[in-house]
Amino acid sequence: MRRVTVLSVVALLMVCLFSSIVYADVKLSYRIWDVNQAPAMEAIAREFERQNPGIRVEVEVIPWAQYWTNLETAATGRNLPDVFWLNASNFELYASNNLLISLDNLLEASSVSKSDYPDSLIQLYSYSGHLYAMPKDMDTIGLWYNKELFDAAGVAYPDETWTWDDLVKAAVALTDAENRVWGIAAELSHQSGFFNTVYQAGGWIVNEDKSKAGHAEPESIEGLRFWTDLIHVHKASPTMAQMTDTEPISLFESGRAAMFYTGSWNQVRFMNNESTRDRVDVAVLPKGKQRAVIIHGLGNVMAANTRHPAEAWKFVEFLGSKRAHEIQAETGTVIPARLDLHQAWVDSNPNFNLQIFLDQLDDAVPYPVSVQARRWQQIQIDCLTPAWAGEQTIEEAAKETARQVEQVLAEERR
Repeated sequence: MRRVTVLSVVALLMVCLFSSIVYADVKLSYRIWDVNQAPAMEAIAREFERQNPGIRVEVEVIPWAQYWTNLETAATGRNLPDVFWLNASNFELYASNNLLISLDNLLEASSVSKSDYPDSLIQLYSYSGHLYAMPKDMDTIGLWYNKELFDAAGVAYPDETWTWDDLVKAAVALTDAENRVWGIAAELSHQSGFFNTVYQAGGWIVNEDKSKAGHAEPESIEGLRFWTDLIHVHKASPTMAQMTDTEPISLFESGRAAMFYTGSWNQVRFMNNESTRDRVDVAVLPKGKQRAVIIHGLGNVMAANTRHPAEAWKFVEFLGSKRAHEIQAETGTVIPARLDLHQAWVDSNPNFNLQIFLDQLDDAVPYPVSVQARRWQQIQIDCLTPAWAGEQTIEEAAKETARQVEQVLAEERR
């Protein structure tokens, strides 16, 4: 860790001393995974190039399904892209293996400040007391619903008064099994799904020192049961097999599911889809025993192996600037991480009630992570699948999930 921190001081403080330098022709690679965000990222890159003659930025879009394998291969060969996206699930793994450049000393001489961002995002991308990622955006989760299906069934739209019971009643009323229309698509998803309901039930995923898993706690089981009951007890959701054949988000977009939990990032997708643009809207998550919503956000990081550290920092600094976040906000792409541009994102698309994603910030719970978060998150999905499929009780699945997750957490501490 110290080696990379020294690199950031020695090699990159040159930028602070020679901020007016005109760079030779340098090409930076910038790797992302979301095709929906690519236009905004391209616009940011082009604006940066206009302000920094001699530096070119190539935006590389690697689909999510291949992104992490591709990145791991590059990391093994110390051939990571100059700048790239990381999420919370993978951040600590890369930071702990000295693959990233610390931003702390660079920010001291920058117009960008840590105070420009929510503290929760700064903490999310800090490791051993050092910040390694420039916060890019933030997101929370909403209850998306199909207004036409609600109107046809005579069901009132969801609002801030809804509880879990209200959602279940509406989901049952909206289900039309004969025509293969369901009240909700109860997807097996951690960030968009059961993380939220586990915390709403008073449960937890991993404890503060990341030594124990909370999935088998009684409150956590209730948060998990919320979803499996929608499938097997209330019959208001497609089965696991049906949601495997057709993605839950596609069921929602096609009007075969009246409700769907997903994040603020999908508003661009829904706006660009003629089937959803004028037919859907979004509300705050229904309340369980308490209110809770998972907050997350992506970070822009610099690879320790970059051959152009000064230019890479110039680009990362620009990615953290107000102008770059304005482009994200004006296009509606994501909620900008910068605190002063949240409202601009809300105003970018009056079709949807985007304010609800900000209204939930007081109840936000940080996305649970550890060094091997991506590994145990897959374990969660594997262990909980039998319960979603109706092949095992939720208690059994939760107990096995906790056991296997704790094995990973124990390995992290060795």
